[in-house]
Amino acid sequence: MEDRLQWIRLQPKSWVDWAPLSGGLQTHGLLQARYPQASCQVLETSALREDLARQALQAPWWRRWLKPDALTFGAPASGSADMLWANMALHSSDNPQALLQKWHQLLAIDGFLMFSCLGPDTLRELADIYQSKGWPPACHAFTDMHDWGDMLVQAGFAEPVMDMERLTLTYANADSLLAEFRTLGRNLHHERFAGLRGKQWLAQLKNALLMLAKPDSEGRLTVTVEVIYGHALKPLPRLKVQSESTVTLQDMRALLGQTLGGRSV
Repeated sequence: MEDRLQWIRLQPKSWVDWAPLSGGLQTHGLLQARYPQASCQVLETSALREDLARQALQAPWWRRWLKPDALTFGAPASGSADMLWANMALHSSDNPQALLQKWHQLLAIDGFLMFSCLGPDTLRELADIYQSKGWPPACHAFTDMHDWGDMLVQAGFAEPVMDMERLTLTYANADSLLAEFRTLGRNLHHERFAGLRGKQWLAQLKNALLMLAKPDSEGRLTVTVEVIYGHALKPLPRLKVQSESTVTLQDMRALLGQTLGGRSV
């Protein structure tokens, strides 16, 4: 996903890192190196996660005293970001359309969104195991990339570009597989288990996961992950010709700025 930025000519002066704890702290460093002059606003999903991100990403106080840090935390102003970076976030949202609209709101005109999420072929082997055991679904159905493209347009984005790749992940044992799955998201399926399971069920699950071992994988547990990548722009708002139209102050300023050649209004 970060490698795709080499094909984008736009150079953001400010960008938002959405939920970097789950999206990847290492990637945050790569983005800072790619855009060293740009300011960054880190936006996490809870106060606790924001504190953890601050501890991981913020420079020591003495370095910030010598050189002001371009990194800030908390919600940015609407229309202030030239780029919004959201890695592995959409599939864990219970209202992804509202999340896309929130991202659209945070971006400035001509700003762009970069995101990735899990696709419908993700964990298909695990779904087969749960079905064979008569268990509720292990995870909710993941959205197809073409549907994401449609939702981007509905949220006000333009020129969406979507692509995907399938990855094969292998694990030494059931414990290492489950440990990583706990960090990937949550199960939003309405028919999921209603409550917590006990040690007996956990032992059954670990035993069932041995079915993921393939003859050509040297006994390692193997699962498929489909990763969807998306890129879209926030265009100049279009006003529908009606007897009476409503436009936000932010969009009106953008329209006037275009009309007056970019001068502040």
